[in-house]
Amino acid sequence: MKPATSKWFILLTLVISLTACGQKSVEQDKIPVQPIASTETQAPANDTQTPSSEKPTDEPASTEAPIAKSYVMNKVYNIVPAQEGIEKKVVLLTFDDGPKDEKMINSLIDTLDKHQAKAIFFVNGYRVKAHPELLKLIHDREQIIGNHSWDHINLKKESEANIKKQIEDVQKIVKDTIGEAPKFFRPPFGIGNDTVRKIVKDNGMLFMTWSNGSLDWDSKNKNKPDAVIKNVLEQLHPGSNILMHELPWTVEALDELLTKLEDKGYTFVNPLAIDFEKVMK
Repeated sequence: MKPATSKWFILLTLVISLTACGQKSVEQDKIPVQPIASTETQAPANDTQTPSSEKPTDEPASTEAPIAKSYVMNKVYNIVPAQEGIEKKVVLLTFDDGPKDEKMINSLIDTLDKHQAKAIFFVNGYRVKAHPELLKLIHDREQIIGNHSWDHINLKKESEANIKKQIEDVQKIVKDTIGEAPKFFRPPFGIGNDTVRKIVKDNGMLFMTWSNGSLDWDSKNKNKPDAVIKNVLEQLHPGSNILMHELPWTVEALDELLTKLEDKGYTFVNPLAIDFEKVMK
């Protein structure tokens, strides 16, 4: 090889070598850099921890204000204002002898809800024992539970010990079932005596019968919702304490009855607004 040619050959070889090294360096730059593992614990991607400003506190949730005791019961079982300026044209709605049937209870309460009304459901202990879920249903739907004795017997004929058992066994089973004992008591058949009254009072309840009977229990009114409505309206007066029962024809009558009462300017007293510790003489 000639000297000049040899020089050019050496120069060309150097250029090719330098070009190859540059290309290799570029390709190495394209390799992704792996992150260095952190020594700190990372929260999982699905972590749902509440921000500190939103974390729940131990403070109790706010509750509704207690209902003012605006009414008292008088000696003939009417519901009357506790003071001047309170609406007099009210009625108290009550249903005895349950709890019996889920469909009837729901129908009654559906109608009460439609008219924004509360009622006392006076229950018998033996029925609660058979169907505690029905008692829970009444309570869960925000109606009021009353004590109607265990066996629905004439308490006036019973010994003091048995009267006490008939009343207090109901208090216990109701409290065990829904967490609170009744504040209202109605004796079966509306029959009581001083012993009954004392035991009722000792258990923190208000003794009552009624001042307006629908007579829905009477066989002559069976399956006659119009008769139930007629009976109530004929006895209607301010403060009426209306006795009804968990019966199919009463369920059927209730919506029309409450509508007619409203048309006459009556409203429905919340039982919890009655001061059960006082009776007007």
